[in-house]
Amino acid sequence: MFCDSCGAPLQAGQSYCKRCGKAIVGPATAGSGRVARHTHLLAVLWIAYSAISLIAGLVLGIVANTIFLHFQDFEPTQSGPPPFVRPLLMLIACALLVKAIIGIAAGVGLLQRQPWARTLGIVLGIIALFNVPFGTALGIYTLWVLMSPNADQEYKSLTRMATV
Repeated sequence: MFCDSCGAPLQAGQSYCKRCGKAIVGPATAGSGRVARHTHLLAVLWIAYSAISLIAGLVLGIVANTIFLHFQDFEPTQSGPPPFVRPLLMLIACALLVKAIIGIAAGVGLLQRQPWARTLGIVLGIIALFNVPFGTALGIYTLWVLMSPNADQEYKSLTRMATV
């Protein structure tokens, strides 16, 4: 049980939050804190963002192996892209695919309230900060939800409720 204003843990029968002073209206319910309210949306956003990255990685891999594969047959004197373009595109495609698979796993883990998903989400949120503009927005939102005050305690209580 957590305060829906500041996320501080609440005890049964408490009439106000000891940290922020907000009055507790009605019984304090488990899963009503900030992390509980935003975890589902965060998980869906990670799955959607990762699905788009997965599609981009697949398309880039297909382009690298169809279009740029034919340029390898050219002689160095003929015009065409440099020989490092295809391996570079394949490296980027593989990185996108790996990041997408890990992002989908984090999203599913957050939906199922797995204990490891919060840590993975924080790591992916930091990495996503460098993917302007959508990744940055998702990274900031992820860090805001999963690293807020008492987020660790609240997420642990959510995982305990999910396993019961």
